[in-house]
Parts: sequence; C-alpha cells; structure tokens
Amino acid sequence: MSSCQCLVSTITLQCILADLTTDSRMSKNSKVLNLKDKISGNEVDLSLCNLTEVPVRELALFTKATFVDLSCNNITSLPPEFCNLTHLVKVDLSKNQLTCLPEDVGNLVNLQHLDLYNNKLTVLPVSFSQLKSLKWLDLKDNPLEADLAKAAGDCLDEKQCKQCAFKVLQHMNGLQDEVDRAREKRLLREKELERKREMKQREREARDKEARKQEKAEEKEKRRREYNAQMAAAAAREQQKKKSEEKKKKNGQAADKKVVVELAPKPRRSLIGLMFKLLLLLLLGLAGVAATCRLTDLQKEPACVPVNIFVDDSLSWAKEQEGVVRQLVQNLSSAAKEFLESTQTSKN
Repeated sequence: MSSCQCLVSTITLQCILADLTTDSRMSKNSKVLNLKDKISGNEVDLSLCNLTEVPVRELALFTKATFVDLSCNNITSLPPEFCNLTHLVKVDLSKNQLTCLPEDVGNLVNLQHLDLYNNKLTVLPVSFSQLKSLKWLDLKDNPLEADLAKAAGDCLDEKQCKQCAFKVLQHMNGLQDEVDRAREKRLLREKELERKREMKQREREARDKEARKQEKAEEKEKRRREYNAQMAAAAAREQQKKKSEEKKKKNGQAADKKVVVELAPKPRRSLIGLMFKLLLLLLLGLAGVAATCRLTDLQKEPACVPVNIFVDDSLSWAKEQEGVVRQLVQNLSSAAKEFLESTQTSKN
C-alpha cells in the first residue's frame, strides 16, 4: 500500500515538474488525475510521499475532501494559501519538520481535528484562537514554550487531546486578549500622540497667527508713527512759514514806519531851509543896502542916514557882544552836531 502511494506520489511530482515544459492544460489534467488517485471518499491521503510542500492549488479543487493526511513527510512550512482551504475539517501534519504555522491559520473556521505531533513547533500564531470548531489537538513531541506546553498537556489519549484543544484555545484566547489590549494601547497611544501632534500643530498655527497679527499691528503702528511724524513736520513747516510771513510782515511794517519817520522830517527840513534861505536873502539884502548907503554917493541921501546910523550902532554893539556871539555860535554848532548824530542813529 505504501509503495503504491509513493509510486503515485512520484508520478505526481514528475507531472508537476513536467508542467514547466509541457502544455499547462495537459499538466493540470495530469495533476487532477493523480490527486484523484489519492482521494477516497472525503479523504485525501498524501502521507509518506516525501513531500516538502503542500499541493494547495490541487487541494483547493476538491472541496468535498474535508480530511487531508500529510503525515510522515518533510514539510517545513505551510504556504499562506493553505489557510484558504476553509472546507477542511481534519488535517494530519504529524511527523513533519514544521517550525511554524501561517499567521492566518485562524481562517480554517471548520477545522475540528488537527494533528501536529512530532514537529518542531515552539509557538502558535495568535489567530489560532479563532479556531472555534477545534475539538481535537495533538502537540506532543514539539519543543513548545513553557506556557503553551503546560496548556497542551501530554496528549497521550483521545481525552487528553480533546482537553489539549480546549486548553490551548483558552491559552491562545488569553494571548489574543493580550494582543488586543496591546493593540488597543498602541492605538490609544498613537491616537494620543496624534492628538498631541494636532494640539502642537494648532498651538504652532495659533502662535504663527498671533505673530502675524502682532507683525501687522507693529507695521500699522509704524505707519501711524510715520504719518504722525509727516503731519507734525508739515505742521512745523506751516508754523515756520506763518512765523516767517509774520516776521516779514512785521519787518515790512517796521520798514514802512521807518520810511514814514524818515520821510516825515523832510517837510520840516525844507521849511527850515526855506526860512534860512529867506533870512540869508534878507541879510544879503540888508548888507547890500548897508553897503550901498555906506560906500556909495548915496550915503548922504536922507534914506541912507538911518541905515548908516544903524550900521554904526550894530558894529559898536557887535564889538561889545563879541564874546556872547562867540558863545552863541559854539552853542549852535554843538546843537547842530547833536542833531546830525541823532538823525544818523535813527537811520541805522
């Protein structure tokens, strides 16, 4: 029986290798035909075939084959696609070289019987806890970690294997809860970190907004100061202009007053000059009359006699009043000098 199975397995492997060089359709038909030879009812017997991989694609074609026997091979791992064989109810993987199971093994929701005896498993994936239909499990002769080995027990008989399935599921549910809590904590931590990042972002945006607002206020205040400075400068220039105009106006009024003051005495000076000229003419006239009556033949005329007498008396009086006249001349000279100086000062 075993020899025939190995022979069929060898033929099947040869067909798989031939698939690389022959027509794919013919190769597929060969595989199906060879796998059909392994099927008996709902069981596919691939034990003792020296397999290193599981023919997942071929097994997926036979959904009515719910029991797969892969024991006594050299299988080191199961492909992820194995977890898509959800029609499987019983799987025998005993006496292989398995070091781990796929992470999604929990997808085998209909699996009730799982034989993992004599492999190299140390842990089970957390999704193992999702195998709610599992009733029988054998994990003996595996280098399991302490907690998992304690939950698995000895698995020496049917009862212990059932207990192993129950306790291992409990153990894996605990691990699943721990993973869920850790994931929840991680999510909460990430959410908190995200919230803090958002808060920091909002604070940074608020600071930037406040800084921009402050910058705008400072710019506005700067423009206001510049405007006030310009207005003050304009007002100062206007005030200076008014002062200059007032000063010019005052200077003009003062100049007008000076002109009036300077021009006002001119009629007086003209009158004095006219009187002086008249007096001079009168004196010249009297001198001419006196000279005529004194020095010409008219001196004996009756009209010249009083003139000659007046001239003689005047000369006698003048001689007598020489000192007084001299003093009077000096006083007149001083008065004239002072008058000229005061006139010069008023012009300046």
